[in-house]
Order: sequence, then structure tokens, then C-alpha cells
Amino acid sequence: MTVAQELASWAVALRPQDIPVDVQEAACRHLLDGVANAVGSRLSHVVDPALVVAEALGGPEEAATLGSPVRLSAPAAALAAGALVHGLDFDDTHAGGLVHATAVVLPAAFSVGQQVGATGVEVVTAATIGYEVVCRVAAAVPHGFHARGVHATHAAGTLAAAAVTARLLGLDEATSTNALGIAGSSSGGLLEFLDTGSSTKQLHPGTASMAGVLAARLAAAGASGPASVLEGRYGLWATLSDRPADVASCTKDLGVSWETLALTLKPYPACQLLHVTLDAADAAVAGHDVDPDDVVEVVAHVHPDSASIVCEPVVDKINPRSTYDAKFSLPWSLAALLIDGSVTVATYSPESIARPEVARLAMRVRTVVTRPLGVAADAPGHVEIRLADGRLLRGDVTSSVGGPASPMSDATLDDKVLGLCGGDSAEVCALTESVRALSSAIDLVRLHDLAVDVVRVAPEGR
Repeated sequence: MTVAQELASWAVALRPQDIPVDVQEAACRHLLDGVANAVGSRLSHVVDPALVVAEALGGPEEAATLGSPVRLSAPAAALAAGALVHGLDFDDTHAGGLVHATAVVLPAAFSVGQQVGATGVEVVTAATIGYEVVCRVAAAVPHGFHARGVHATHAAGTLAAAAVTARLLGLDEATSTNALGIAGSSSGGLLEFLDTGSSTKQLHPGTASMAGVLAARLAAAGASGPASVLEGRYGLWATLSDRPADVASCTKDLGVSWETLALTLKPYPACQLLHVTLDAADAAVAGHDVDPDDVVEVVAHVHPDSASIVCEPVVDKINPRSTYDAKFSLPWSLAALLIDGSVTVATYSPESIARPEVARLAMRVRTVVTRPLGVAADAPGHVEIRLADGRLLRGDVTSSVGGPASPMSDATLDDKVLGLCGGDSAEVCALTESVRALSSAIDLVRLHDLAVDVVRVAPEGR
């Protein structure tokens, strides 16, 4: 069997009771994080172009997107939902594959789930399949897609969305394999936004999700796709990755070892690759009264795969051209943390990124490239801050906060949800509980109605 056939065979046969309780709970936690991110993006208007286009596509009234009562075709709803979940770059990450898993899983699960009238447990089961597919496909080539200049979330995300859709449509193994094969031909997502400050990365999960939904529909209609879509001579890994694939790892212990448990919830709305450095800097200044004007130099030790994305070219990282540019700048984000004491959604507002004092401090941030031990998103962090009075503050962390080694608590996640959804309200609390209890829901109607209520009562200006 090819890898796609193995994935399809497992996905078709998986029963809800085969998924351990902690995995189901983890899936719901990440879906909650995705729902909150989608609402936050809608309130912040950061991906309005995607919403305008999705609503213009229209189609049969199969699914609504989070926060809107307007019903669209499932592919159009998936386009909008993917952009919404990823719009603030505050959504989860799988360190091994460096993919934003929920941004491509939730859109297909919620859109197609509404289309077919799926129960909550059916949606959670399909989402778990999607999490395993996107994480495993990307982790088989650690940083390989990024090294080729391809966004791993899009590259692997089309297959994940296709797998989710195939499961919810009830497709058999052969048809599901065709869906994966078709989806691979739509994979892509260029990293060129890194050199221009443009916002195409926000759109990638949406276009990947839509492509996955369409791929499964095409397979259901009789179209075929290569079963060797992953490991073939012209397959996804050979074509879009710059590093050789560990083919066997993609299906090793499938259904026994769960990558869904290895996802990281983000405490900062910025590229995951700079999180560990922010954590190390926070540790360095803890208990000290540090005036940013007294900082002579900041030295950050950075994994080489991280350095190429969040530290170079230096001149662009010091003076970000856009919100998204700043989210991918380690020197600028580190300087903002030292000046403000925190990094939040507001840190990356247009007004904030224009602050000259942050740029001046960013010029004093120097990076040292370390030996590549493990994957970049799971690397340790080390920061040294030299002050004018001669003090040298050091901060060390073994990995970034929010990951398996240092998981985000339910209370912290709830606070994150409140912040993204406009504050504490009965509507936000009800939405939170609805997603946490998704496995027992009769369908997705109430969840989407609650999301509309949250947007309706959110404060002006959000």
C-alpha cells in the first residue's frame, strides 16, 4: 500500500471509540482555540477580502462561517473559515511539521459537517483524522517545505482537508485515496510574503481547505488521483520539499501514537519560530526592573531553520513594513516585549509597528545561530541581555510555552478566548462550553448560532 492508501484505510475504519479520551479532549481544545481565532479575526477585519470573495461565490446554502449567519457552499465557507482561523497568526502549531493544523482542519470539519448534518462526535472524529494527516505529512520532511520556499500548512493542509471531507461524506477507502491524490495537485503556498510584507500567508489555510473539500467532491464524482501522491517520483515530498522524506514515519503507529497531543497552543500572535526566544527573554528579565533605554545589547541564540525566517534579512526585520512583517521579526518582537512587557494582538497594530523606539531597540538585538538540534519549533531558547550598569541577564527555556512539555492551562486558554472574542460575556462563555462539549452535540447549529451572538455583542472597535 502507498502512504495515501494507508492513511485512507485507517481514516475510513476509525471509530469514535478508537480515539482515546485525552485525544478527543485535545481535539476539542484546539477547535476551541480555532473558533476563538476565527471570531477574533472577524472582529479585527484582518481577512475581510477573503470573506468578501467567499460570500460572492455563494452557492447552495450548505454552511455558515463562524460569526456570520450567511450560508454559503461548503467550499466557499471553508475558504472563509481557513482565513479567519489563521488571520491573526495566533492559531496552533505542530512543531515537528511546522504546520498550523486547526487552520486547515476546522474549516473542512465545520463546513462539510454542516453540509451533511453531522453530529458533534462525527465532527470531532473527522477533525482528529485531519490533525493526524496534516501533522504526519508535514513532519515526514521536517522544515523541508519551508526550505524549498513553500508554506507547509498549505502543502500538507490540502490533504488534511480532503481526508476530513472524505470521512464526513462517508467515502470508501478507494475514493478517499483518490481524494488525497487529487488534493496533492493543489498543494503549494509560497513563502515570498516574507520578502514583501504582504498578507498571502493569511489566505493559505483558506485556499488549502477549499481545495481539499473540492478534491473529495471530485473523487466522489468519479475523478481519480495518484495513490502515490506523497512518496511518488513527482509526489508532494519529492516536488515541494527540499529535504528527503522519512516515508515510514508518516504512518508509523497510526492510531496508537497521536500527533494531536503534540500540538502547541500559541501564547503570542506571531510566528511560532520566535516564541521560544520571547519566553527566554521573559525569563531573563523576570524579577528585574529593566529600563529599555539601559539595554546595551540583546543576544538571542536561534536554531538555523528559525534564523532564516525570523532573523534575516536584518534590515527588513528591524523595520517591519506591515503587521505580518512584524509577526515574522524576532528582533522587532523581542524589542516590543522588552518595552511593553508583553506581546499581544495590539503589539502588531499599524500604530504599534511604526514606533521608532521599538526599531531602535531592535537594532541592538543580535542573533547567534546554534547547532541544529531537533526541529526549529521545538528548540530551546537562550537570551542574554547586557545592561548599561554592567549586569548580564540570562534567560533559558527548554521549549516554548504552550507545547506538550509546557501545556497551556484551561484557565489560560479561556483567557485567550475571552481576549479574542471581545471580553467576558454570557455569549462567550456559552460558546466556550459548546465547543468543549462538542462530542455530545447533536449538530453544529447551536455552536454557529452562539458564534454569531458573540460577534453581535462584542464591543465596538474590536
